[in-house]
Order: sequence, then structure tokens, then C-alpha cells
Amino acid sequence: MRLALFDLDNTLLGGDSDHAWGDYLCERGILDPVAYKQRNDSFYQDYLNGTLDLQAYLAFSMEILAATPMARLDEWHRDFMRDCIEPIVLPKALALLQQHREAGDQLVIITATNRFVTAPIARRLGVRVLLATECEVRDGRYTGRSTDIPCFREGKVTRLERWMLENGFDLEDSYFYSDSMNDLPLLQRVTHAVAVDPAPDLRAEADKRGWPVISLRD
Repeated sequence: MRLALFDLDNTLLGGDSDHAWGDYLCERGILDPVAYKQRNDSFYQDYLNGTLDLQAYLAFSMEILAATPMARLDEWHRDFMRDCIEPIVLPKALALLQQHREAGDQLVIITATNRFVTAPIARRLGVRVLLATECEVRDGRYTGRSTDIPCFREGKVTRLERWMLENGFDLEDSYFYSDSMNDLPLLQRVTHAVAVDPAPDLRAEADKRGWPVISLRD
């Protein structure tokens, strides 16, 4: 079975779910709407610039998970899905997923954003396999720390290789759709790399390498 791999934020979604989660918490007064938002925006700009200190960002973004009971987090996330994610679900992205489904491909979302934020989104998109940055849980609560290899840059390749070994897949005739230059390590490994509404640096790379460039937002 052929693999069809998809980045999530700004690829299948018309926005960034991780950044939107921080904005949601600020807009509802759960976190400081000035100080937290300023740091959240700064980390997001670092991500766009390719200079993100991932461990610093994970510690920052997961702190609220450790401070909040699971039931309350799940309640917030249901509201977040309704108010923030549903408006940025792209009809063309749903159609692309369905196209690969009908072709008999194995769909995989592979994202740097943590599993707490992204698991309900993957379910909404009808994709059962999600490789994401993992959140540590102990005694029924998040600890505020990540576990395993973060699913970011070369980490996406490492996590995918392990998943393929465990599940009997390879990259023959594989597809990967992404908007970000951070995904270059994996884009270079697949058979069919596709730039989706790419950032300028990835668009330039795609043009240089002859990769197709598509939009799911038109």
C-alpha cells in the first residue's frame, strides 16, 4: 500500500493549530492575553524563520497542560475545535484526502504540533494515523513535558522510519504534502514531494527541484 503523508498546519488547515490554540487560551482569559500572546507570536515567527528553539517552545506551550485537569482541557478543546479549527478546515484538503483514500493509499498526518492539540483534528479529517510530538502523561495528568523524539524537521523522518518498520510500509511511490521548509528532510525522502501553499523559501526550493506547487485555498 502506498503512503500519502500530510503536514497539518498551513497545509491541510488554512492556519496553524498550535498557534491558534495559544490564541484561543488568551482570547478566553485563560492565559495572560498580553504576555503569553507576545511570547506565542514570537515563537511562531521563529518557526516561520526556521530558527525555532523547539525544546523552549514545547516547555512554554505545554505548561498549561500540566496545570489543568484532563476533563477541563477536553472541554476547552471541544470549544477550540468548534470556534477555531472548523473555520479553517479546507474543502480542497478534504477532497485531496478523499482522492488518496479512494486510490487505496495509507493516509498519515505527520506534524510537529503536539498530540493533545492535533488528535481531535486528525479525527475530524478522517485520518486514523497521526505522528505528532508526544505529551507525557503520569497519573492521569499531563506533566508539561514532551516524550519521544519531537516530530520536527529530521525528527519527522526518524519517527516515520520507525512507524514504517513497525507497520510494514516503505516510501516506494510515496507522497508528502507540506507548506514549510522545516519539512525539507522528509520532502527529500519521498517519491512525490508536493509544496502546498508554500512559504517563499519552500516555493523557491520547489521551483529549483521541479516539485509541483499546489494551493488548497483557492
